[in-house]
Amino acid sequence: MKPKTRSLTEGNPLKVIILFAIPIFFGNLFQILYSLVDTKIVGSTLGESALASVGSVSTLYNLLTGFFNGLTLGFSVIVARHYGSGDEKALKKSVASAILLGFTTAAVVIVSVAVFLRPILMLLHVPAEQMEASYSYIVVLVWGMFITFSYNLCANLLRAIGDSLTPLIFLIISAVTNVVLDYCFILGFDMGVAGAAYATAISQLLSVTLCLIRICRSFPILHVSREHFKLEGKQVIMMYQSGLSMGLMSSLVNFGTVTLQTGINTLGNQIIVAHAAARKVFEIWMLPVSVLGSTMATYCGQNYGAMRYDRIRKGMKSVLLLGTCWSGVVFILTHTISQYLVSFIASTKNEEIIYWGTTYLKVDMSFIIVTVLIVILRNSMQGFGDCVTPIFSSFIELVGKLVFTFVVVKRFGYWGIIFTEPVIWFVMVIPLIVMTLRNPIFSRKKALIGED
Repeated sequence: MKPKTRSLTEGNPLKVIILFAIPIFFGNLFQILYSLVDTKIVGSTLGESALASVGSVSTLYNLLTGFFNGLTLGFSVIVARHYGSGDEKALKKSVASAILLGFTTAAVVIVSVAVFLRPILMLLHVPAEQMEASYSYIVVLVWGMFITFSYNLCANLLRAIGDSLTPLIFLIISAVTNVVLDYCFILGFDMGVAGAAYATAISQLLSVTLCLIRICRSFPILHVSREHFKLEGKQVIMMYQSGLSMGLMSSLVNFGTVTLQTGINTLGNQIIVAHAAARKVFEIWMLPVSVLGSTMATYCGQNYGAMRYDRIRKGMKSVLLLGTCWSGVVFILTHTISQYLVSFIASTKNEEIIYWGTTYLKVDMSFIIVTVLIVILRNSMQGFGDCVTPIFSSFIELVGKLVFTFVVVKRFGYWGIIFTEPVIWFVMVIPLIVMTLRNPIFSRKKALIGED
């Protein structure tokens, strides 16, 4: 397989974006399959109680995964800018910085969460009868975050230089491995829900190993030596400004979701299962949107480094139109097949579970067009250097979910959960729209720079 990188600074913007995004889409799809297969196999082999024990802590796993993916994506934006400008020396120093700063940050976060894991589960209001099963599942995934971080770092560095195909190929291999190991550990070795966690960690380790071998053999532009690890204060600040801003952006979003989960965990097993199944469907339908978002971070990063501001504008307009079309498709799917998907994922015919899961999807997915704006604008702004506004918008989401969890949910139960996100989405999109339009890249003066 001949190694291939792709510059996103040339060619038709929409075509370049789609070609780059397709492998990322399938890669993220297989990542979701890790979690989806766990949910399906746990539900069908161990029952609803075991599924509830997984669902009650899945948001914590998503919180950590989102932070590390955001951190490495933020680092890779800097790499993409140097790749776009053609500065190979600066690119290699950025890669070295990403490795050193990334693993240091990962060690601090992972060890801290592992040490305080049981108190965290208590704060999540994990039911007492599910505590041990939930702990045995999530503790494996927490320590396995070193593997998750490593894969995200490798994958995002490859994408920064235009190769979105390699991470996909290795994820497909590891996803198939995950399915086999799930059945092997859960049924063959009778390891319960912990078996699903071990299967996920081992499968991801395989994808990391394959990515490292591929980089060592085929991508010398990402090879670094001792001299590149001599970090300067300016370099550290720039890397952390980008990495932590994207990591925090994702964390604020997911921490808000974790906060909501604490409210959901007080509403009983059937609501927990219904929401866990509905969120899996939500994640699948949001996948194209999140892929377009991460693609735009790299696309805008490369073109910002190359000073191709015209391409940033054209690319954003095209992607927003594409996202709008997808919103229409999701609206139709939501109101036709949601109940079947919830029933399938939860492995249940329980009418209450299906009703609440379906209701959540029908309400929230009716406003997916707002999330399209949020995701595209937030990631694009990170690419062209605005690290503040996306965090501010995410902070609004966090505060909103805190208020709804401790005020609205207590009064209205699961209906409060259902209406939380649509209301917050409309508030948090406002600063994103305003600051995007005010950015100099979209002014008439900048419009004269770098035109095709």
